[in-house]
This record gives sequence, C-alpha cells and structure tokens, in this order.
Amino acid sequence: MQINLPPGVSASFYAQARSTMDLARSYDGAQGFPHWILAASQTQARGRQGRSWLSPAGAFAASLVMQPFCPPAQAAQRSFVAACALRRALSRVVEPEALAQKWPNDVLLNGGKVAGILLESSGSGQLVDRLTIGIGVNLGHAPRDVAHASFQPIGVADVTGQSPAPEAFLAILAAEFAAVDDVLQQQGFCEVRAEWTAHAARLGENITARTGREEITGRFEGLDAQGNLLLLTAGGKRVIPAADIYF
Repeated sequence: MQINLPPGVSASFYAQARSTMDLARSYDGAQGFPHWILAASQTQARGRQGRSWLSPAGAFAASLVMQPFCPPAQAAQRSFVAACALRRALSRVVEPEALAQKWPNDVLLNGGKVAGILLESSGSGQLVDRLTIGIGVNLGHAPRDVAHASFQPIGVADVTGQSPAPEAFLAILAAEFAAVDDVLQQQGFCEVRAEWTAHAARLGENITARTGREEITGRFEGLDAQGNLLLLTAGGKRVIPAADIYF
C-alpha cells in the first residue's frame, strides 16, 4: 500500500493484527524510525491501564515506533504531541470547533470520545530508546456496546455521515505528527503545551481526577511544565501526574 508520508518516515500495513502495539513491539527496525504500523482490524486492541479498546471495521488503528533517546519525562511529552496532531488531522474531516482535548490523551468530538492514545516505552540507563505511540480513532460509526464508559464513544461518520479511509487519514496524521514533533524538538514543550491548552476541554471549570488512591475535584488550571494536571482545590493547588478525568 502506497501512503504519502513525510521524509524519513516509513509505514507498514496489515489486514489484521492482534494489536498494532504487539506488532510494534516486535518491529525490528528494518524500515527505519519513525515507523507507522497500520492495521485494517484488530482482534485484541487495548487502551490505557490494560483496558480493552473496541476497533470496529473502518476504525483507524495504528502505532508509531520511535527512537527518541531522551529521558522518560520528555518521552511522555509525545503524548501531547500525538494529541495535538490528532486534533489537527481530525479538523480536516469535522468542524474544528467540535473538537477538544481531554487530559491526558483523549480527543473529544461533540463531547464524546473519538480518539485515544497509548504510550509504551523501554530503554536502558536513564534514556528511553524505544517509544511506541498507539492511536485509535473512530473514523466510522462508534461502537454501540460500550458499557460503563466515562465518555461515550462517537465516530466521525456519526457526525458527518462519511468515514475517511484509514490510509488517507494516516497520511494526514503522519504529516501533522511530524510538524508538531518538530515544534517540540526545536522550540520545546512549552509551545506544544500552549497548543494543547488552547483546545483543552473544561479549562477553568471544575473536574474530577481519580488516581486509584483518591478522588480529587477542583478547577482545571491547565498543565505544568512537565504536562502534569493542575487542579485548584479547596485545599490548594494539586499537581497530578496520572489519573482518569471525569466532568
């Protein structure tokens, strides 16, 4: 399959995969880095914290394999790079005003979850030498049998009546990711953070963060310099590195 990609970026396509994250884990680097792995369907896709991720026909399922050679905190910032790139790419197929970004790594369409991001990394010493970014997008109609979802899924086709081809969407997303990643490397995370924050859902409003140990409610103040969530609570400002967010 021929996909128009940025210079130095390669891709491989699979008709079916257990998950693109599994394929990325076994990728030997033969086609270089960064490398996109796109699958027409997944049988055992997963999201954050081992949760299942439904990948119906027509959905976008891909993983990007990189070699950032950077500290873990900097590698984690690629989550925001991916989120900004996703919002940019989706703004080509839906009204941009309908899109918002939910911390830490979801994209919302009309308040429903249209896309999710998953990061996995490995390395030796103090550097991450292999980073995989998994991205799932409901390009078609959203799955209907999702129980107990904090944000109901929505699909591009649910809004526009049309489902973009995954390979065409990859060409757009790969170009946008390369552009935002260049901003990160040339100008630093502050610029990426500014773009992400400009499209953040519920900024300045009360939200709830569940960490697994506690539930924290406060006014969403944005992100700190590392990408942590900032909440202004009755007890003062809280810096939250990881949590599930509820509106």
